[in-house]
Amino acid sequence: MTTESDTIVVGLIGAGGNTRLKHIPGLREQENVEIKGLVNRSLESSRRVADEFDIPEVYEDWIDLLEDDDIDAVCIGTWPYMHASLTVESLEAEKHVLCEARMAMNSDEALEMLDASKRAPHLIAQIVPAPHSLEIDSTIINLISEGYIGDLVNVKLHVGTGSDFPNPDLPLHWRQDRDLSGNNIMTMGIWYEAMMRWFGPAKTVQALGQTVVKHRLDEDGRRRSTSIPDHIDIMMNMECGGTMIYTTTTVSAFSRALDLSIHGTDGMIRVELADPNASDGATYAVSGARRGDSEPSPIHIPPENRGAWRVEEEFINAIRGIEPVTHTNFTDGFKYMQFTDAVSESLKSGDMVRLPL
Repeated sequence: MTTESDTIVVGLIGAGGNTRLKHIPGLREQENVEIKGLVNRSLESSRRVADEFDIPEVYEDWIDLLEDDDIDAVCIGTWPYMHASLTVESLEAEKHVLCEARMAMNSDEALEMLDASKRAPHLIAQIVPAPHSLEIDSTIINLISEGYIGDLVNVKLHVGTGSDFPNPDLPLHWRQDRDLSGNNIMTMGIWYEAMMRWFGPAKTVQALGQTVVKHRLDEDGRRRSTSIPDHIDIMMNMECGGTMIYTTTTVSAFSRALDLSIHGTDGMIRVELADPNASDGATYAVSGARRGDSEPSPIHIPPENRGAWRVEEEFINAIRGIEPVTHTNFTDGFKYMQFTDAVSESLKSGDMVRLPL
């Protein structure tokens, strides 16, 4: 087991936005952690990132990085199409793995990753968690656990992009390229992962979707067809009882960025985006009501009770044996990839799909 005084040497495979914004600074905040080197999509981009962040070594190929015996752990920041092969190869090379979300292209790849992690139980395998609900996770979980809502009746979740009408002039994003993202749809899996923390998984899925903007321009200016939906409605029966209706869209003008309500036999909870000018700095406004109340009232969450991003800290602590991975382990990642595949299967067949697959 690695102790707190041992130096953990990390290599980066892929240096996208989240790696530069979160992982590099977050890893450097941890004591006795060194980022030795990186490999990106090209040698030129690798050198550019290395210069920007003063990272000492650049590798020509990710295999070279994995063959470096000095490296203890790997942070995988590529698009999902590379996650499975990189994760399996990293674990077989005796490296701890922090892999960017979404976990994989589909649940078959996710299962390969999960099986590889089980073959190497002495190594830490972590998926970067959905960050959106971290601030309120513990509060919502505690309310539900303490019986605030009673038994779950229904969850209504709407995730939008504000005031966007369909816009074919926007460039092709990697999330709209099935060759890079697989069965993942927009940020659908991100919010489902958060809902699993609160309620557990779904047991049935039925989905309707549409691709409103059917063509976009890629980075070379070529017109590319897009088959991944930009609006989807999903109905679920939950394992814990109750149902969920989940809409996510990038093409519904003037829809709310977030509208979430939880209804139970004895109470309800509503989550909305907070006023950005609010003095307490909260991202979300949480309110609730119980049987007998005339209307919902604000549920105040003190700053000390708000969760926050601590992915790199959890990863390093897990390697040192200080705490287990909770956000997000490979088992939970596999579950949300099964959900993703169930949605894709339902879209194709029009049928209700049962989970687990």
